Amino acid sequence: MITDRQNLILEKIVRDYIYSAQPVSSEYLEKKYNFGVCPATIRNEMQKLTDNGYLFQPYTSAGRIPTDKGYRYFVDNLKIDELEIGGWFKNDLADMMKFTHSLTKKIAEFSQSLVWTYLGKENLSWKEGWEDLLQEPEFGEKNIIANFTNLLENFEKQITKDSHPQISETEVTVYIGKENPYSKEKDFSIITSRCRLPDEEEVILTLFGPKRMAYDKNIALINSLTKFFEDF
Repeated sequence: MITDRQNLILEKIVRDYIYSAQPVSSEYLEKKYNFGVCPATIRNEMQKLTDNGYLFQPYTSAGRIPTDKGYRYFVDNLKIDELEIGGWFKNDLADMMKFTHSLTKKIAEFSQSLVWTYLGKENLSWKEGWEDLLQEPEFGEKNIIANFTNLLENFEKQITKDSHPQISETEVTVYIGKENPYSKEKDFSIITSRCRLPDEEEVILTLFGPKRMAYDKNIALINSLTKFFEDF
């Protein structure tokens, strides 16, 4: 268990790291936020979070970045708001193929992630969002694009050949780093769900990105889409 103060510090570190892609220091936190404690207390709390596996110090004298465990705690404690997405679909519903392709593009534009949608009945899929994804700083590292491609290929093969039991029919599923069951690649996160389109066909909606992704926005998006189609 972590304390309320540690929870608040961890939340701020995760959010700031997602935004900046830079390790977050105690000095930065003390200047930006009013925790009501001295800098030494912030440092001590960050060290406890590090010792307990929620944070990682990439090198001596650096700030901290979230670990898989830190991201998981953050995601599990998010308060997800529902988004108003009904206006996305005013003129697209006549042709489900065109609709799904258009939906894929809209999700990619909103999330700035790589989006893969799959219609099981037709065995058709679409991918959108490469341009935004490749601009993320993680993809400047050696071999990262090849690793990501391996993850995507393994995910597609497994989803298209079986009944995808890992993907819930009732809620959004989030795999962070090493939690991902589809590949040995552990530097990425997956947000996925399956839902029924207006013509009752099942579609799998999946977002791929670095672990440093905007979980609150992306989970809210997929959750809102799933509920929208349920109520359509």
